[in-house]
Amino acid sequence: MSFDLCTSKTAERPFFIRSIGTKIYSIEELCWFLYHNLCLIDQNIASPDLAAWVRDELGLKSLAKKLSDALERPDRDVSYFVLPVFQEIGYLPPGDTRRVREELTRVQVQPEEERTKTRADYLVKGGRLQAATALYRKILENRSEGKLGAPFYASVWNNLGCAFARQFCFREAADAFLNGWKMSQSRELMRKYVSTLPLFLTEEEYRQKLVEFGADSVLTARIQEYNASCAKRAQEKAQARSQGEKKSSQVLEELKEEYRRSAFG
Repeated sequence: MSFDLCTSKTAERPFFIRSIGTKIYSIEELCWFLYHNLCLIDQNIASPDLAAWVRDELGLKSLAKKLSDALERPDRDVSYFVLPVFQEIGYLPPGDTRRVREELTRVQVQPEEERTKTRADYLVKGGRLQAATALYRKILENRSEGKLGAPFYASVWNNLGCAFARQFCFREAADAFLNGWKMSQSRELMRKYVSTLPLFLTEEEYRQKLVEFGADSVLTARIQEYNASCAKRAQEKAQARSQGEKKSSQVLEELKEEYRRSAFG
């Protein structure tokens, strides 16, 4: 992470947000991170370690005292920890304090599984796929369908499948999509499951799976047509970015990555 307009001290030792693998070097970077990731803020971020870092590395003793006091509140409301950070440098736009407080309140009442999924989704966007996969699995291993409902867990299976597909773990991706489909009967999960099968099965095995799954020829043809259009768009984007200077192997890697993103989210 970088922040080009830092006006205060830059830390020699960054603060490392372990849960999502992000380093912070200044109060400006901290404000930027908190503001754009309110849904990620929990007691792992609003912590004594961060308060100590603000004091020792940034030299902001008054702010550090406010943060420490906020952690002592019986209600553990993180808004009393976060808002002083913004106030330190006047970071929030006029009138935005209320929105930030409401969003933090909403996040704090979310079930732990939802917060964990949000962190996993963040890791996927940052390319940290193995770490995200571990979090998705944790949610599914501890799931209780009466708590959040089948649609939520089906979405976790979907995201887990997408993360596997982007790592070329197509068998695991197919299993995840199938599990999600069994919970939700989602046509999109069906498409992703059927689309993944040819990536690790022989043609004969693929046809047999389609029979077992009950996918008729019309449905299969539509899915194949959709995948072909994804591949075409991916190729066009990769070629547009290549500018004729990259090696063919680089273009191929870009093409594969673009296809995985288009076909599997």
